[in-house]
Amino acid sequence: MDTNTQVGEQKTTAPEGDAAERGLSIPDTLSVLPIKDTVLFPMVVMPLIVSRESSMRLVDDAVVSENRIIALTTLKDPSVEHPQVSDLYEVGVAAAIHTMLRLPEHQRLIVQGLRRIRIKEVVQTEPYIRAKVEELPDVQDWTESESMELEALRRNVISAFQRVVALTPTLPDELQNIANVVTKPGALADTIAMHLPIPIPEKQDLLETLGIKARLKKLLAILMREVEVLELGSKIQSQVHSEMGKTQREYFLREQLKAIQRELGETDERTAEIEELRAKIAEAKMPEEAEKEALRELDRLSHMPPAAPEYTVARTYIDWLISLPWNVYTEDNLDIPTVRRILDEDHYGLEKVKERILEYLAVRKFKQEGEIRHPILCFVGPPGVGKTSLGKSIARALGRKFVRMSLGGVRDEAEIRGHRRTYVGALPGQIIQGIKRAGSHNPVFMLDEIDKVGVDFRGDPSSALLEVLDPEQNSTFRDHYLEVTFDLSKVLFITTANVLDTILPPLRDRMEVLELAGYTEEEKLEIARRHLIPKQLDEHGLKKGEHITFTKRAVVEIIRGYTREAGVRNLERQIAAVCRKTAREFAEGRTQPVRVDVRKVREYLGVPRYTFEELEDRTNEPGVAVGLAWTPVGGDVLFVEATQMPGGKQLVITGQLGEVMKESAQAALSYVRAHAKELGIPEDFYSKYDIHLHVPAGAIPKDGPSAGVTMVTALASLLSGRRVKPRTAMTGEITLRGKVLPVGGIKEKILAARRAGVETVIIPKDNKKDVEEDVPANVRNSMKIEYVDSVAQVLALALEPDGKKSKRSQAGRGQ
Repeated sequence: MDTNTQVGEQKTTAPEGDAAERGLSIPDTLSVLPIKDTVLFPMVVMPLIVSRESSMRLVDDAVVSENRIIALTTLKDPSVEHPQVSDLYEVGVAAAIHTMLRLPEHQRLIVQGLRRIRIKEVVQTEPYIRAKVEELPDVQDWTESESMELEALRRNVISAFQRVVALTPTLPDELQNIANVVTKPGALADTIAMHLPIPIPEKQDLLETLGIKARLKKLLAILMREVEVLELGSKIQSQVHSEMGKTQREYFLREQLKAIQRELGETDERTAEIEELRAKIAEAKMPEEAEKEALRELDRLSHMPPAAPEYTVARTYIDWLISLPWNVYTEDNLDIPTVRRILDEDHYGLEKVKERILEYLAVRKFKQEGEIRHPILCFVGPPGVGKTSLGKSIARALGRKFVRMSLGGVRDEAEIRGHRRTYVGALPGQIIQGIKRAGSHNPVFMLDEIDKVGVDFRGDPSSALLEVLDPEQNSTFRDHYLEVTFDLSKVLFITTANVLDTILPPLRDRMEVLELAGYTEEEKLEIARRHLIPKQLDEHGLKKGEHITFTKRAVVEIIRGYTREAGVRNLERQIAAVCRKTAREFAEGRTQPVRVDVRKVREYLGVPRYTFEELEDRTNEPGVAVGLAWTPVGGDVLFVEATQMPGGKQLVITGQLGEVMKESAQAALSYVRAHAKELGIPEDFYSKYDIHLHVPAGAIPKDGPSAGVTMVTALASLLSGRRVKPRTAMTGEITLRGKVLPVGGIKEKILAARRAGVETVIIPKDNKKDVEEDVPANVRNSMKIEYVDSVAQVLALALEPDGKKSKRSQAGRGQ
């Protein structure tokens, strides 16, 4: 155990004029006693406890010596158990041992500092340290002319120290009279430094400062800092006591006020607030469970001081329960002809969706009693076909409130179910918040982009939606924040998606899927005439007839030459571009109305981006066939190109194709090799040539089995030298036996073929029902649709007759 000062012992100061102390001479060699957690200064008396064996032996030898003087130096690191000279500060104090009391386990000393000393050379390390020392007298670092400044410095030090003593409870008040006892500046600085509660390195720095004026300046800086810190702490403590006192005073006064008001038969503001909340709970007509929970929370609130943290949480919870439309409903418009008219006003086409809504209303009108299950509809289709706006139209037709929530990018389950009230700032989920915004228990609630819900460590929102979108469960939906059931069975939920593949299968199973495949050219023309053109004219401040008029051929030109999409968003953008240019002309001084015809469209929008000639240009040589593909944004046409080169038995497939599409290419080649004789192809072609199959637009990933017939047609065309008939496209999966199997997305593919100028479409025979059910009659009548069930039929319909082989192919085959 290191030598240390005894905690709580009072340090004292010897009279600075003591003749005996002044007359003592310091020996050249002294025993060195390490001390920790304190610094001894000259002329200061201090008690010590010595417990280390070597230190106790040092004291025993010093007491019996002639002068009883030892050197005291401070340890740099108090945790050192067996200190060496390197562990000690070089500058210390020579001290005299006045008294020593021996106890069984330690010694108690009273020592008085005499002079500053510096350790020069160690002469002994065992059993304790002895060293040669030199005395360090005080340095008079001021001139006679600076004596006034020194006196001012001394007085400032005394004043600051008195302030420190007054603000520090651990320092006795008697220390304020230290100036009356110690008058010399050097001794005054040492005595004050000894009593200051400052870090050991700062005390050691003061001990090592020999100049009296410099020592006083350092001490004054430390004192001013301590005064500032102590005053700030005192101020903070006073504020805390003041706040506590104020809170207690307000509590007692409030209780007294309650007692007085009870005696007078009056109610205070808080009581009135509680009663107002109680009345609102009664008016809300909540279910029994919710009302019981609200009253329980209100009872807690009434016994809670407003300053309590839980007060705001409880009040917010009650406000949420009160604000929900527990018993507020809008009456449905059951006039079916009126509903049909409103739906037709807002949207052209989309007959399946309109029929489903009218059927729902018919059931509502026919069934007067009992519960009616509301459908959970899911509108699936490419962007721009009007899924979101259709939800608004349905709400307007039914006379219900409309609420929309976008699920795109939502990854936190709490967005659906809410947060528990234990969390700071907790709120109900978006379902309950939407019901509150609607102000009705039976709104049309649209969950937009349900196919883009994400999953991460915060939970799976899709799984939380299972309860919301299940008619068997959503009558008892329980939000984490409310912790009471809320009936969602009266809500008409409508979801939208671009694709079904990314939707959780159990969630997809709970919804009635209605596909919005895309618009035909005639439908787009009618939509532009009824909705898009009037909307853009209004947005650009133009008037029909007075400023601008669109011809039918101009709109058709925009549809065919400047857009190729399933929806109408790009069509609306092109119409807006025409309107902007027209508005600019009028802003620059034009006075005559603008008649937008085909020539004007090309003047405003530039050269058409899409042309029908592409199909003929790219299929005028053998080895190129046109396929049909389904994409999330509608249908599209794709080209399959085949070529051959000297080599042997190698099939190269490029175009960023998926595994399924690569397997289709292998199957197509196998079919052609197996039926080479029937197709008029040399049976040994594969041993002499390498085959390269490529699907352009290589930056776009492609996959699926529906390009099988296109690939076999391209290979047969290349190897037989017969070109594919112009403006012919096809789709279908093939087998090694030459069968053509049905595929999906038929409506989108046929509409894409029509947009691209295809005149003949070859599709699997088993897809005939899809064509008759989904494809409008005017589209079916505008092109030739061939139904096939074998590859032989496909090749017979797609390839030119043998007599029409291209000269280039004949030349190549004759080599």
